[in-house]
Amino acid sequence: MFKNKVSILLLSGMLAGGISGCVPLEQQGQGYGSSSTTQATLRYEDFIYDESIRSVQCYRASGTPEEVLNPAVLPLTQEQPVMLKFDRVNAGPQRLLVKVHHCNANWTPSGLNVTQYLNDFNEFFITDVQNSVSTRVPYVHYTFRVPRVKISGNYVVEVTEEGGNVLLSRRMLVYENAVAVAAKLGAPAGPSGRFSRQPVEFNIFYKDFPLVNPAQEIKVVMRQNHRWDNAKSYPQPTFVRDEARRLEYVFFEPKDHFMGLSEFRVFDTRSIRFRGLGVQGINLEANPIVVNLQQDKTRQGEVYSQDPDADGKLLFGNREYGNGDVNGDYAWVEFELRAPEETKGNVYLQGALTDWRLTEQARMRYNQERGAYVGRLLLKQGYYNYYYALAGGAGTEADASYFEGSHFGTGNTYDILVYYRPPGTRADRLVGYEEIGYNRKF
Repeated sequence: MFKNKVSILLLSGMLAGGISGCVPLEQQGQGYGSSSTTQATLRYEDFIYDESIRSVQCYRASGTPEEVLNPAVLPLTQEQPVMLKFDRVNAGPQRLLVKVHHCNANWTPSGLNVTQYLNDFNEFFITDVQNSVSTRVPYVHYTFRVPRVKISGNYVVEVTEEGGNVLLSRRMLVYENAVAVAAKLGAPAGPSGRFSRQPVEFNIFYKDFPLVNPAQEIKVVMRQNHRWDNAKSYPQPTFVRDEARRLEYVFFEPKDHFMGLSEFRVFDTRSIRFRGLGVQGINLEANPIVVNLQQDKTRQGEVYSQDPDADGKLLFGNREYGNGDVNGDYAWVEFELRAPEETKGNVYLQGALTDWRLTEQARMRYNQERGAYVGRLLLKQGYYNYYYALAGGAGTEADASYFEGSHFGTGNTYDILVYYRPPGTRADRLVGYEEIGYNRKF
């Protein structure tokens, strides 16, 4: 779900001049843009396996300017397709292949044959390929329309080179409306979470759907802002109302509710001639261009601030040229978080700009002289949301509330996924789906 003020920002781009002078990143000693030398094994999750792959977007195409912010979730009717877009830096056009894999509710491969969920041979070439135009960092832009599938469930879209080297994978969901999901805002949590957590309760109605043992057969997942890194699973309902054919999910402990956190921090680099939102300075002499963001500070303990955001997501654009897909340049974006002293643990940038992963590239370093954590990412021109998060290290759970604070009134989107495996079958169906906006103001 996208907020109107962000949509206005998206539509405000204008056509103007140009940029010249392409310099491959390998010549600058930055270590970006090089292909991996070992062949990776497919992971059934959103993942980038090759450093040359950048700016991945996977979304439901709705025909609107802000469609790139839609999740890759669609009904089984599939009137609107899922689109996959990405760049490959410092590489010429190549023949890339796409495969689609059906998965169970826990994102392990299902026991289905390809013919049971696809109408075609499971090998699709990406034919929409464009070279970047007038950018200092050269890249190739790929666009692919994911083929229709036969059944509901979890899917992983895999992109490989012709030789079989995996480049990226993205999750998508196809759901049925076999059961009805009704979500609502629950009562505020106890004293420990009353002002920081957001209770969401829901019922599942299965009036016309044959469930023999619903307490055991139904699995539910809830996500905040379509994220997988902190999704919550509910293996059983709180109450089963057989006479009403209804499952109730009510949560009494604060830990069962999501932290509301704060509205995301924002910066806008769609123009390199003028400083956008959150930008302190732009160094056009550097190659790639360097963008310095305004210094951030912790928001822990501050009152809630009602600012428009995109729920942690991003969109690409170029206000000088107007076509972000192939005219958007790459720049080093430098972040700085003021901190009087170094904290225990590691500080990471978090959001769609890091794929919600605690990678080494996303880790901030403490600079004693500046009294701040500093970091940089190579990012395509665009509008970005981000958080700062504290974690013990890569692979551990991140705590964004440490720097961002958490509020009951923050605007977030929640979606509920209902899975069911019919007796005697080998795969989980996604039989219900519902999305709810929490504290929407824009």
